Amino acid sequence: MNTHRWMSMRFFSFFMTWGIFLPYWTGWMIHTKGLTVSQASLIMSLGLVARGVSTLFAFPNLSGKFSSKALLNGAGIGTLIAILFYIPTASFTGLLIITLVFHFFYPALMPALDSAAGILVQNNQLTHYGKSRQWGSIGFILAGMILSVFTGMLGDKVILWAFLLGTVVSVCLGFMRAPAILSLKPTKEHTQKGSIFKLFHIKYFGLVLVIVILMQAAHASYYNYGYLYLQEIHAPKYLIGAIINIAVIAEIIFFFIADRKFQKFSVGSLLALAAAGSSLRWILVFAFPNVIVFSFAQTLHACSFAMGHYAFMKYLIKNISPAQIPKAQGIYSALALSWSTALFTVFGGYLYEIEPRYAFIGMIVCTIPAMLLALAYRKLELREKK
Repeated sequence: MNTHRWMSMRFFSFFMTWGIFLPYWTGWMIHTKGLTVSQASLIMSLGLVARGVSTLFAFPNLSGKFSSKALLNGAGIGTLIAILFYIPTASFTGLLIITLVFHFFYPALMPALDSAAGILVQNNQLTHYGKSRQWGSIGFILAGMILSVFTGMLGDKVILWAFLLGTVVSVCLGFMRAPAILSLKPTKEHTQKGSIFKLFHIKYFGLVLVIVILMQAAHASYYNYGYLYLQEIHAPKYLIGAIINIAVIAEIIFFFIADRKFQKFSVGSLLALAAAGSSLRWILVFAFPNVIVFSFAQTLHACSFAMGHYAFMKYLIKNISPAQIPKAQGIYSALALSWSTALFTVFGGYLYEIEPRYAFIGMIVCTIPAMLLALAYRKLELREKK
């Protein structure tokens, strides 16, 4: 199996499960386990804290001791075991404990996959990151489309079983033959190339990190309350999955064209465009609380998430050594995809209980500063080119 196909299959299998977990899990806990919105928000927020600890400390340390393939397989098996404990558990305390354990394993798969892709690109074994990553988006959208049909017929209880089945498939695929470089254990030279804090000595790493932290935090309300909000504005239940997947279709299209159309764009330009698109997205959702406008705003996910993520990967591949990529991915996953999202999940939940639309407009407290910082970074890039 060639490298592109292997990487594409791993992205596809993981993001099929992510397409179940991300939009549906909060709703599943509320509707099938009887939790309130505030209880589910607290559990998901604390889960994101645990995710941050895992990806910031455990993942970078383990990546210095085990091969990429071993890390991917270990995280997958740990995820599967944690999901099984969700089945009999119904109490708030029990769900909280399982969620903390679950978030130690499952979200670590994301930086592990991106780290593997980054290593393959830097070693000229993977030509186009975007073309492999788009299969992750395709997996996400297929999961949502299929699940929306089954939840319409069987109710929200099917969410857990779909997630379990997807995880079993992903774990099985993990034992397929991987590119040889990903099965190599790190050398002593690899592990001694400095601590996480040395990354901040790399030019503009801290600034770029702050921008992507703000941009990813702005998705907190959408990820946790988008499913509930669509019910609030009376979207037909059988269409909710399709509406959520509009965002992923836009993401797929972006990743498909990114390597060709945006190759010459600077990181600063991409981040500024992404932040502007994100701001517009949440303003539209707030100003026009109806299904048609929400569906249109979903297309801006290509800017708010995909373009921002692509810009950060472009910065890493250009500026970070292979030895430091797992550490950089760990920081990104912990701060941008976990802790900041946890903080704004609580903030968004507070706003949602006042008025659902407020949870979305509240996210511009992240996107506007991100846009201003991105424009400042773009000026620094232009100044250096002169």
